[in-house]
Amino acid sequence: MSHVRFRRWSVDRLLERPSGRGPVAVPLGLIVVITLVDIHSPTDVHLGPLLVIAPALTASIAGPRLTALVGLLAVGAQILIAVLHGGLTTANHISQIIAITLLSALIVIFCRAGERRRQELNRVRSVSEAAQRVLLRPPPRRVGPLRVAWLYLAAGDEAKIGGDLLAVARAAHPSTRVVIGDVRGKGLASIGEASVVLGAFREGAHRHALLTDLVAAMDDSVARNLEEVADTEHDAGEHFVTALVLDIPDEGNHAEMVTCGHPPPLLVREHQVTELTSRNSVPPLGMGVLPDAPLRADRFTFTVGDYLVLYTDGVIEARSPAGAFYPLDERLASFPSLPGGGPDALLHHIHRDLLAHTDGQLNDDIALLVIERVATRHLLRPLLDGHPMTDRAGAHPDGAPPSTARERGI
Repeated sequence: MSHVRFRRWSVDRLLERPSGRGPVAVPLGLIVVITLVDIHSPTDVHLGPLLVIAPALTASIAGPRLTALVGLLAVGAQILIAVLHGGLTTANHISQIIAITLLSALIVIFCRAGERRRQELNRVRSVSEAAQRVLLRPPPRRVGPLRVAWLYLAAGDEAKIGGDLLAVARAAHPSTRVVIGDVRGKGLASIGEASVVLGAFREGAHRHALLTDLVAAMDDSVARNLEEVADTEHDAGEHFVTALVLDIPDEGNHAEMVTCGHPPPLLVREHQVTELTSRNSVPPLGMGVLPDAPLRADRFTFTVGDYLVLYTDGVIEARSPAGAFYPLDERLASFPSLPGGGPDALLHHIHRDLLAHTDGQLNDDIALLVIERVATRHLLRPLLDGHPMTDRAGAHPDGAPPSTARERGI
């Protein structure tokens, strides 16, 4: 129901939008029908008050100006009924005219208030889209010996991004660096905190040869800068960011990860799903309590044909209407298309299954990243191959359906 701007007050101008011609004809037709029926009814039958239905319907499909015009037509129709049905001076007709006029005015006022609210939401969405383009750059679909698919669903009705974050970057050795994280909190208020983590990751990914050095640098940057961007006015509690940071070399069949209070990734090999629990987990970023001893990364096997599924806690904490959590590891093992469909197909399965589990109602931001290692000869390009941003519904690249919950961020 977008606002229609008018340069002149005419019915043709008001009905200029092609999408509005059909629906607006309904209240106009009601005015004509009610007027004719009332005129030809006995004098003790009064259908004129039903004319208020016309501006009420118009308010649901058009802006305040068109609603006001239909209200004026309804008042005019009531005056015509009064003239032809006993005269304007009767108390009954005068009260009906006054009632329709007041009700139509109230409908226009509420319609205008709703229009302003929609305009504000549109501005917020425009800002969130700009923030998404700047902060949440889409990971490439191909990077080194990897194929990547991703999905991001924001919980806030007004936003496309929130407190979850993900990014992929190249290191010099060569290898691919990956981060996925979750800011304490959700929605627009947490975007600033997510930007601090993403900025620290992108700056350090190519500077630090060791993954542990990258994580230490990220923690230092987040600890110094998080409070400056955190929404302490509405959330005075402690602010931190859980994160999982990986280093996947182009050569070999291994990878490394450092877990900072984040849910462990899942390794999918054929139909076997393994939770890669960290033996050297450290506290979330920004708490300033990393151990004095040197950090240690966890090493694991990641070979051609394997999948890594990275996710935020919004996935595994998503509840069904009966209150059951979403069992991601169990559901992964049950998907029939593994492992041949590629990361896009796997992400598509998770997305549909998650929506089915929750009945389309997601109450937290969600980020999912699926990475597949493939033989280098199968790649058209050795390094980055970017992909456009997600569409307005939050669909992931190449095939995942738009989300329906808070996309709803889906």
